[in-house]
Amino acid sequence: MADFIPCFEKVMDMEGGFVVHEIPGDRGGLTYAGIARHKNPSWSGWAKVDADQFDADLFDQVQSFYKKNYWDRIRGDEIIFQEVAYCLFDFGVNAGTKTAVKIAQKIIGALCDGHFGKLSLAALNELIQDKKDAALFVASYSLEKIFKYKDICMKDPRRKKDRISSNEKFLCGWINRVQRAGEFV
Repeated sequence: MADFIPCFEKVMDMEGGFVVHEIPGDRGGLTYAGIARHKNPSWSGWAKVDADQFDADLFDQVQSFYKKNYWDRIRGDEIIFQEVAYCLFDFGVNAGTKTAVKIAQKIIGALCDGHFGKLSLAALNELIQDKKDAALFVASYSLEKIFKYKDICMKDPRRKKDRISSNEKFLCGWINRVQRAGEFV
């Protein structure tokens, strides 16, 4: 079964580590360790971030946030291959768990409802019986992620006025993230 800690560590690397930053044009606004304040205003860690208290307790809050809001929603502990769990987890962090799950459901031929229940989990684990199957799933999933990122860019209403302030400026980074996620295999 997959293990949360190595996946969490790699996602932290992908998210830029335990740093506060704000990127112009990023709809998430201010982020800490990849947690967007705009999308998660009630996260308890903001009090420590605002007070510049970057301690072990804040690390634990970040780790707990990712476990509860992403890993547990994709049932990471029940996926039989680490690299497959990582792909779903990473994309869930980047695009939302519902989107991440729908793509997995599309590949495994399950109902695409965005909820990773027992049937979806069983179908996924049935499909990835060995390393070769897991690698094939990761490759298929990676291509679907790139298609999703392209759609996000093409549908961004800001694109028509100014490509620099649209999501299009993130496309190369997103594609690099897909490639780096595939290296986990």
